Amino acid sequence: MSSTTSAKNGTWRNWGGNVTARPAREVTPASVDELAEAVRRAAEDGLKVKAVGTGHSFTSIAATDGVLVRPQLLTGIRDIDRDAMTVTAEAGTPLKRLNLALAREGLSLTNMGDIMEQTVSGATSTGTHGTGRESASIAAQIKGLELVTADGSVLTCSEKENPEVFAAARIGLGALGIVTAITFAVEPLFLLTAREEPMPFDRVLADFDELWAENEHFEFYWFPHTGSTNTKRNNRSAGPRRPVGRAAGWIEDEFLSNGVFQVAQWVGRAAPATVPTIARVSSKALSARTYTDIPFKVFTSPRRVRFVEMEYAVPRAAVTETLRELRTTIERSGLRISFPVEVRTAPADDITLSTASGRDSAYIAVHMVRGTPFQAYFTAAERIFTAHEGRPHWGKVHTRDAEYFAGVYPRFGEFTALRDRLDPDRRFQNDYLRRVLGS
Repeated sequence: MSSTTSAKNGTWRNWGGNVTARPAREVTPASVDELAEAVRRAAEDGLKVKAVGTGHSFTSIAATDGVLVRPQLLTGIRDIDRDAMTVTAEAGTPLKRLNLALAREGLSLTNMGDIMEQTVSGATSTGTHGTGRESASIAAQIKGLELVTADGSVLTCSEKENPEVFAAARIGLGALGIVTAITFAVEPLFLLTAREEPMPFDRVLADFDELWAENEHFEFYWFPHTGSTNTKRNNRSAGPRRPVGRAAGWIEDEFLSNGVFQVAQWVGRAAPATVPTIARVSSKALSARTYTDIPFKVFTSPRRVRFVEMEYAVPRAAVTETLRELRTTIERSGLRISFPVEVRTAPADDITLSTASGRDSAYIAVHMVRGTPFQAYFTAAERIFTAHEGRPHWGKVHTRDAEYFAGVYPRFGEFTALRDRLDPDRRFQNDYLRRVLGS
């Protein structure tokens, strides 16, 4: 599931297959010192530098024609502090390994996204999030960061040390330096009970505030061309642990969510007119189920069907109106959408360029299967999202630029000023950052 580089021609591709790059060279540093040295060498050679994780971003945020830094040797847990209840992980550690290691130690993150293939620094630098009433994105759980800056020096930051860097670098877009280690707040391992059940779209919209208020983690998937959704409510539980049985898990997660879904996508691609029928069948295939397990087994699920995605954060108060507009647009457009729309929430946080910075937010994500033309659908959706002052996920498809971001992020200038200070020569710039932050 990671990004790939073919050694033959040195081309790097992201997971979604929609971004390619040809770096001048690749480095795989085994230590922070080696990484700092690679940054200094790049400067001497006049090359830009970008670190890349597993390529799960659909934007070209990690693409470079300069030096591509691969962090796979910078992995593992550096330190567990049980008094402070923090864990420090090397930047290249996959979330999957972090979650497994924490569980073995009887610890867990408070909240997480629904995919755990990404590296901890890739996930946090782009603002990866799950859903939560009080608990926010993965980056909002960061207590400290270590960063190699453009001159090759190593900077540590937290609320006490370099606090202005800490405010921005938790979701730093790779623009302020290369993150080498992250300290997360953790808590004793707990159990979550997940309740998944189909619910009519109109009822979810009518009761959204209630569903949000009554659950620690509420999300739902709406199947376009149908009046159906699948809702998921995750709440803390005293136990006992009752995981999804292996057979049931295979049927729900692998066969229905990945297998039948893949076939439905193939059929939909070959015969778009069949999509509404397939959507109705798919939406009815998932039945209600309840299970109790440790957090990462409840929050995350495998994603084997490759797709391209756009996701915007809108003010939470605007979510139902935005979704109604999206439904109307899809109905009127003649578009055939075979992939469900995913809706999640996050509380306001204090990170400079977090999509939930300073405002309670709801996330609406639209997807298309990899290889299908997504422009018409995404353009129509983006028009609706931007009308509500939406903020696009930094790692997902969007067409916004620095001028737009200056309007929807009150602290945008704070971030660009810090970038001017830490990377005056734009060592970490690429085309994407030039567009979203200005040059």
